[in-house]
Amino acid sequence: MILGRRLAVVLPAYNAARTLRRTVEELPREYIDDIILVDDASKDQTGTVGRELGIEIFVHSENRGYGANQKTCYARALERGADIVVMVHPDYQYSPKLVPAMATMIASGHFDIVLGSRITGGALEGGMPLYKFVANRILTLVDNVVLGQHLSEYHSGFRAFSRKVLEFLPLGENSDGFLFDNEILVQAAYFGFRTGEVSCPARYFPEASSVGFFRGLQYGAGVLITAAKYLFARSGIRNISLFDRGGRRIFSCLSSEGGASDK
Repeated sequence: MILGRRLAVVLPAYNAARTLRRTVEELPREYIDDIILVDDASKDQTGTVGRELGIEIFVHSENRGYGANQKTCYARALERGADIVVMVHPDYQYSPKLVPAMATMIASGHFDIVLGSRITGGALEGGMPLYKFVANRILTLVDNVVLGQHLSEYHSGFRAFSRKVLEFLPLGENSDGFLFDNEILVQAAYFGFRTGEVSCPARYFPEASSVGFFRGLQYGAGVLITAAKYLFARSGIRNISLFDRGGRRIFSCLSSEGGASDK
């Protein structure tokens, strides 16, 4: 636990067998109450490695995408009583050792969401390709201007959330793909939740997962569209389901999911 709060770490995995063990073994387990792996129908030995590590596993019966994987991660963590949920990519790109620091920022009551920032953690030194760094800076500038915030980046995959955020936001309205990461932060800003950051060194190496150039272009266009939706919703020009409090919660996403626990 962290300051009396139950802490869960979730691992959204797809073909992560080569890096999963290193990621889990570096987690500071003395602070963590639950480790949950959601395997998005991997084609490698991700599930086998997870079982060897003795962590809770949930397997999608078919590949549903990164955003859908996160929805399952968060819903399962809340079902198991988590007060704070930290998402750690099992590709060992981010440092699992920072989980307690991020969770403490949530438990303190000062923040609702905490991001592990690669930008302040030396992204280029860690091997981030220059074109990704430039795109990150441009898209982050757009989001900061539109949302009126001052974050160093919006695109980190290392994140901590309070239970309140995950229960409140209509996450079922979000993308099942990579755009989910941006949408949840824009939703949080819309509803007035507080986002903080910690500096996080990132590692770029062949085994680490990476979004390809063309998929990155799609993601960038989606970020701009989401910013436009935010402006429309704020202006009252039209109703946007992304910011509709009557929208679907993450628990409703699981009813047609297809999958099973596999510990």
